[in-house]
Amino acid sequence: MALICPRVHLLQRSTPRHHNLNHRCPHKYLNLLPIASSPSPSTIAAAVALNSKERRRRRGAACVVGVVTAMANLDKTTVLVTGAGGRTGKLVYEKLKERSAQFIGRGLVRTPESKEQIGGADEVFIGDIRSTDSLLPAIQGIDALIILTSAVPKMKPGSDPTKGRPEFYFEDGAYPEQVDWIGQKNQIDAAKAAGVKQIVLVGSMGGTNPNHPLNNLGNGNILIWKRKAEQYLADSGLPYTIIRAGGLQDKDGGVRELIVGKDDELLQTETRTIARADVAEVCIQALQIEEAKFKAFDLASKPEGTGTPTKDFKALFSQVTTRF
Repeated sequence: MALICPRVHLLQRSTPRHHNLNHRCPHKYLNLLPIASSPSPSTIAAAVALNSKERRRRRGAACVVGVVTAMANLDKTTVLVTGAGGRTGKLVYEKLKERSAQFIGRGLVRTPESKEQIGGADEVFIGDIRSTDSLLPAIQGIDALIILTSAVPKMKPGSDPTKGRPEFYFEDGAYPEQVDWIGQKNQIDAAKAAGVKQIVLVGSMGGTNPNHPLNNLGNGNILIWKRKAEQYLADSGLPYTIIRAGGLQDKDGGVRELIVGKDDELLQTETRTIARADVAEVCIQALQIEEAKFKAFDLASKPEGTGTPTKDFKALFSQVTTRF
């Protein structure tokens, strides 16, 4: 039997009954009405009501799915990693994404190129830490913030490391005072205003020595400005974890015994380096373990093959007694 859309049939009574069979009525149930007879108003009303009921059922099902998803996300911690385009920041961001049952990971980078390098997902924001307004879209709605931003010195053109110590410089607007002090202060202030529950800040060992060689790079006093930002965080009233990492190495994590210390004591030993992957893991663990809160510590590792690879992070954090 041929089918016809009754809406067209009723509006075009003067036209032949040979209705265009390719036409599909938006009311899918009305397409089942035969062309042989004009549908009565009661038949049309019943069909429309059935269609409306089906639409409500589908909306209800979609709503249920949305509610279930939202409820599932309530049990997750939303974490923003700033400096996610850097070598250590990228590792932290990837670890968060791998543990999607526990975390909703976000990243903040400086450029579109950096965003593409870490996957280009919608959860990666482009911003400038020197501008508080630039940070707000990424920070709104997060539970925790992991700060991995840092000024980066560049070697002066013409410098030859084989002929002595090379010279370094910082680009305009990217000096440690602007990045490691003002930029980190902006992040802390924005996080506090947004109700963030915890901040993990990754710094460097060496901050107790104003004459540390790193301070001479580009005349930037980088460790001095980092230390000032760390103090600002410790005084903010927010739960915090300050990790002062030793010399960073691009090696596999999870295969060394980690060591914590204070006041640069580890710099006087042979264990003053650590894999970036281990620093990234400590950042993630600090979000989950109460013993990590309101603490600051130096972090290094024993050489691979000596000691026992660290697995008990609660025990590691419990060794720390210093708040700054």
